[in-house]
Amino acid sequence: MRSIAAAALFLSLAFTGSSTIARRDSLYRFNYENVLGTSLELTFSAMSEAQAQKAEAAALGEIDRESKILSSWDSDSEFSRWARTMGEPVRVSPELFEVLGLYDKWRTRTRGALDASAEAVIRVWKNAAAQKRMPTREELDAAVAETQQVHWYLAANAGTATHLSNTPLVLASFTKSYILSHAADAAMKTGVDAAVVNIGGDLTVRGTLTEPVAIADPRADAENEPPMVTLAIHNRAVATSGDYRRGFDIGGKHYSHIVDPRTGIPADDVISSTVSAPNAVDAGALATAFSVMKPEESESLAKSIPGVEYLLVKKNGERVTSSGWNLLAAANPAQRLQFALLPAATAGDAWDPSMALTIHVELARSFGFAKRPYLAAWVEDANRANVRTLALWYGKPRYLDELRAWSRTQHSSPFQAASGASSVSGATRGPGNYTIDWDGKDSAGKFVKAGKYTVYLEVVREHGTYQLMKKEMNFDGTPSQAQFSSNTEVAGASFDYHKFGGR
Repeated sequence: MRSIAAAALFLSLAFTGSSTIARRDSLYRFNYENVLGTSLELTFSAMSEAQAQKAEAAALGEIDRESKILSSWDSDSEFSRWARTMGEPVRVSPELFEVLGLYDKWRTRTRGALDASAEAVIRVWKNAAAQKRMPTREELDAAVAETQQVHWYLAANAGTATHLSNTPLVLASFTKSYILSHAADAAMKTGVDAAVVNIGGDLTVRGTLTEPVAIADPRADAENEPPMVTLAIHNRAVATSGDYRRGFDIGGKHYSHIVDPRTGIPADDVISSTVSAPNAVDAGALATAFSVMKPEESESLAKSIPGVEYLLVKKNGERVTSSGWNLLAAANPAQRLQFALLPAATAGDAWDPSMALTIHVELARSFGFAKRPYLAAWVEDANRANVRTLALWYGKPRYLDELRAWSRTQHSSPFQAASGASSVSGATRGPGNYTIDWDGKDSAGKFVKAGKYTVYLEVVREHGTYQLMKKEMNFDGTPSQAQFSSNTEVAGASFDYHKFGGR
């Protein structure tokens, strides 16, 4: 049974870390979707909003510049153009040359567990899943044989790269960490005191800031679930890899999108691996490799690299950590949001604790980098009182009233943003796809009565578009659903009242 154990005065670190709440006047957060195929959060400690915006522009500019070099999904990127060549030395940019060299390095250090040619195996699984069947051993063996080839040759003196194989190549894994590290460098050069760049759950922290980083629980990965642990990160990087947000579903079973290129088999034993290291590339590479390698192999490799700490979660729930992992844990992680206490449900038919409400929301896609809209999700009782706010994203606090339906509820249930917003490290999700759970408890952590409540989802842009979706639902133990058609800001949304594990 899936646990939704939200504490009484707690809106999950895993969600509010991806919101844009400032801890103090000098801390600024900016959120984007559709960046390197996922979401982006930028945090700056700056003297003014203007200085923070300058750092924002510098970071975005560097991400855009390097994605045009390294993207495997942009057919016009430098990497894609180089991949279409064969057998000829091509002078490439320093960034592409360095990343190809890093793949050579990590392929050797992980004994083949990390390989850009793993895409050959992934395509076999994708094709088989599309045909609703398991891949054959012959298909997998052929893909593995493709990965065993030499795919390029690098000539350091000439700065050239020669493409040597027909094996499909994808620069995934640590490439995101490589780019975000340079984006943080660019931001710091503008003069801000600190910068946090978080792309899809992989992040780096620079400067004077010690950032609380919530590590998402792979067994409870809705945005407002409590994290497994919160780390205190200062001038370090964190990366998480896992099978719980992407993969292949065949015959009612989920298979990880992370595959072992040496065997053709998806990662199975380790369902989440989080690595913290002084260097972002090390963290990103090891997080992927540790999802494939045996824990004892991961331990040996980690010990060979100074400053590396990790947390592995196995499919049986066992957690495996490095000797210094607990030293990173925040001693007293600050609460992220506070709510007024509501009276507990009185005697009567209580909420069925085996049931939960899940809100699925997919934000509309935009071309290029897109700022994320403000969003609020909450539940009201028959008297239109806010029983519980489930999620709240906003940018500049002075524009919080733009969420006008949610703001109306705060006259009787005032909301306060507490100090200490955190970042989140978890498996990479697709851009704009979010899940929010309600376990039937009010803001005081008490189960509400069974019965009718109204569920709200409000999405708005600063001085822009406005969308409000709401549905009265009877939470009496009988599963039910509500679907919403697409609108300007939301590609799709649903409210699903179901038994745990019944999504």
